Amino acid sequence: MAKKLSDGLSILIITLLFVPTIGRVAAGDNWSAWRGPTGMGQSDEKDLPLTWGGKDQENVLWKVALFPSNKVRRDQNQSSPIVWGERVFVTSSHWPEGVSEKEYPEHHLTCFAAKSGVKMWDTLIPPGPWKLTDLRGGYTAPTPATDGKHVYVLFGSSVLAAVDVMSGTIAWRKEITPFTFDVTIGGSPVLFQDTVIVTCALVNKKESKLVAYSCKTGDVAWQQPLAVDWTHSTPILAKVGDKTQLLVAGRNGPLGLDPTDGKLLWEFNAAKSIGDTVSPTVIGDMVYVDSGRGGPGVAVNATGAGDVSKDGLRWRIASIPEGFSSPVVVGDYLYRLHAPGILSCRKWADGSDVFKERLMGVDQALSPFTTPDGRIYCAGAGKSYVLKAGPTPEILAQNDLGDPSRASPAVAGGRIFLKGGRYLFCIGKK
Repeated sequence: MAKKLSDGLSILIITLLFVPTIGRVAAGDNWSAWRGPTGMGQSDEKDLPLTWGGKDQENVLWKVALFPSNKVRRDQNQSSPIVWGERVFVTSSHWPEGVSEKEYPEHHLTCFAAKSGVKMWDTLIPPGPWKLTDLRGGYTAPTPATDGKHVYVLFGSSVLAAVDVMSGTIAWRKEITPFTFDVTIGGSPVLFQDTVIVTCALVNKKESKLVAYSCKTGDVAWQQPLAVDWTHSTPILAKVGDKTQLLVAGRNGPLGLDPTDGKLLWEFNAAKSIGDTVSPTVIGDMVYVDSGRGGPGVAVNATGAGDVSKDGLRWRIASIPEGFSSPVVVGDYLYRLHAPGILSCRKWADGSDVFKERLMGVDQALSPFTTPDGRIYCAGAGKSYVLKAGPTPEILAQNDLGDPSRASPAVAGGRIFLKGGRYLFCIGKK
């Protein structure tokens, strides 16, 4: 397939983004960004497969290679697939055979047919200005987002691009400076109305900004200073009361921002580091955040104004083990996957413990998704579990495709798309 290049440049600052749609999605709709349309791993798909793989490749509709050969050196490629209609989009980075890791890897956005897995196009995105010396996070942590016209991709070399959904042609490309991120760019691009909102949380808090780019041109629509330093979390959009908020997990706690102009609505500041890597979760007027690196978790009233550190706290968890996975809520319960392969359940109302269940072999970086028929899918291309939601742990199925990675699933059209270390899989009932 043709590889596209772009010569358009620009400068600005960026890192995390999020998703536009509020509320739950209708069955069969698109999975257009990190953790789906709500940003919280909520699907309206019912009766999805419980089991897949094995000797007979049960319910594996197709499997395609993500890389040209096994001889290339692969980046960590934690980014997750997204789906728009009958197209699946995946970002990946790799160093061709003979190319040193001290050089830039190739950045790819690839489009596959959702029904067959046939590659429709593959676009090469020229890298940005940041050559990583610390590869712990890699170049391909952010998940892309799409509005059905363009796919918006962000790579750890500090470059953002918009790519035409149908042709794979680069519509615009922006290099991002300064790029004083902590280790890597971890947050994912997402959309609000006709803008791509970017939470640029840098090591130097004075340089941190919230930036909105025009989806059409890539020009800056607005930007605001942001008093947040190095977080790798992807924000979410949610309607709190009668107002849509952009909820950000800052290192010292959650913040509520106006997505139309980036202005601060409220902030919660804790004495210890709280937000980092994990996306917020909100139900009603309460938002929950904790840190993927381990530490406390807080549930905060999201209807306040200004500094709500004293009056906004609903409940607090003293310490949670490390786990890069983002939580899900089903009914009255909050579920959180963390090391060493533990799924914990707490009451959403007060944070009290309900149970802890060991899921042997599951990667604590996988973010689960939920379905309205009461299932929780802790699913990846490696070891996966499907559980019944509720106050008592009940494992419905265990699966293993043998291609582990830290990418989270995408769900659309009755199918589950799982990105492994080498392959992309489509799971559906045969």
